[in-house]
Parts: sequence; C-alpha cells; structure tokens
Amino acid sequence: MAKRIIRTDEDPILRKKSRKVDKIDDKILVLLDDMVETMYDANGVGLAAPQIGVLRRLVVIDIGEGPMKLINPEITFTAGEEEDLEGCLSVPGYNGLVKRPEKLNCKYTDENNENIELEAEGFLARAICHEIDHLDGILYTDKAETMYRIEEENA
Repeated sequence: MAKRIIRTDEDPILRKKSRKVDKIDDKILVLLDDMVETMYDANGVGLAAPQIGVLRRLVVIDIGEGPMKLINPEITFTAGEEEDLEGCLSVPGYNGLVKRPEKLNCKYTDENNENIELEAEGFLARAICHEIDHLDGILYTDKAETMYRIEEENA
C-alpha cells in the first residue's frame, strides 16, 4: 500500500466525471488499498479516486465501522432531507452546511466482485452522497448553503 497525494479544490481533475470500472483486477485492488491508507493518513472518513488524481468510479468510506470499498456506486433511492456540516480532504480549512438525503439505497460492486445493495441513513448516507458527487465532478462547496473557515486551535 502507498499513501497518495490528495488533490485540492483548484485542481481541474476534481471537476471531471469519472469513468466506470469495467474489470476488477490487481491494479484496482491496489488502488483501493492505497485510497484507504491515504484516507486514514489524512484523518478522513471518505475518499473518491478523483481526489488522488484517478478518474475511475471508486470510493472508500469508513465512518468508524471499518473500511467500505465501493466500485461503480449508484444511488437508487433517497428519502428525507437533513442539513449538516461537511468538510472535505480536497477543501482543507473549511466546512459548510449541506442538505443531503436522510436515507438512501446504494448499489455497488465490492472488491470481491460481489454486487451489493446497501440501505444507509444519517452520516453514512451523507458520506456516500458526498463521495459519489466527487465521481461526477461535484464538490460539496457547490451545494453548501453557508461556508465556514475552520480556525486552527493553538495547542
């Protein structure tokens, strides 16, 4: 595994649409592992492949229950709406209020080439929406109603 460089909001690759993964091979599996390591190293809860400069439909998420690796994720159903603060490893130093679905259904392929249908709500639903937006060239700042600068704590 290797830590990758996280692209930040001025990088044009973050505004491009990612391509579908047609074959889950060793290259994809190594990339997913690298994404998990990079996410953990940056203290994130999610990372999409475009954030490390790869335009493929790959997402990793860990909201505290262990890493999930989503290949070609698609949201198939949403319900409700919640507004909450979000941040992003590609937009350091800021967070913003974003409305997202309260619940959703998502289908994806996992690293074992199994097709998964997942029901998610709350923080996991928010993370899935946020990361899938990255795959379509959308940053949370595009949807935020209000943005806030994060003040560094002097420790």
